[in-house]
Amino acid sequence: MSEIGPAEEDELLAVALAAARASAAELVARYGDPRGVRTKSTATDPVSDADVAAEHAIRDVLARERPGDAVLGEEGGETAATNGAGIRWIVDPLDGTVNYLYGIPQWGVSVACEDARGTITGVVLDPLRGEEFSATRSGPALVNGTPIAASGVDDLGVALVATGFSYSSEQRARQAEAVARLLPQVRDVRRLGSAAIDLAWAACGRYDAYYERNLKPWDIAAGALIAARAGLAVRELAPHDGEPAGVLVAPPAVVDRLEAIVLGA
Repeated sequence: MSEIGPAEEDELLAVALAAARASAAELVARYGDPRGVRTKSTATDPVSDADVAAEHAIRDVLARERPGDAVLGEEGGETAATNGAGIRWIVDPLDGTVNYLYGIPQWGVSVACEDARGTITGVVLDPLRGEEFSATRSGPALVNGTPIAASGVDDLGVALVATGFSYSSEQRARQAEAVARLLPQVRDVRRLGSAAIDLAWAACGRYDAYYERNLKPWDIAAGALIAARAGLAVRELAPHDGEPAGVLVAPPAVVDRLEAIVLGA
């Protein structure tokens, strides 16, 4: 496959935006309707008819605009490539399903694509606020087309840090220990429920930093790219002390100390 340049990145970004908007239209139309809710990994891990319809909308756009590309989606699993382009789309049609079902306005759509070099472009769309966060591999982080920049805080003691918790009660117990270590050493901690939105909000400075474990590729593919292009250091959290892998994003000046606290080092 030939090298993907800025022009091709922009073309893929346009497709990602179209797919995210199609998903958002399905979600907004169904917002406040609790019908068709089922569970997945645990009794507290729901999936709704809205999730499924929203992913169908994304896949319809990709089938029309990028036929034959591979697709990995939270609800529909993985579809293999047939066109040899070397592109895979990673989509979460509704990140923050619990918030969505409870009427808590912190949920969104995540659409990214990648090649052998990593993520090419990513979009995190917040339909309720009308905010489209985006980035390409070689371009700036944007919200609604306007450049954004992340926090440059250099003192962890005044940093506002966001996190999230697993659906597994055993893993939540370990995550509570990490929060207990962290809370006395930062300004405060927030937990709102959508990893994709949390990453986007870190990218535009609404949080100084964010970390979470037990995430899937579709949770973070778009948001991690946006955070990186906004100036944050992005670290993979390796499996540790019975906890699964995760991600941590923070300003370069505080990322090492934050990671050490989270890991219990």
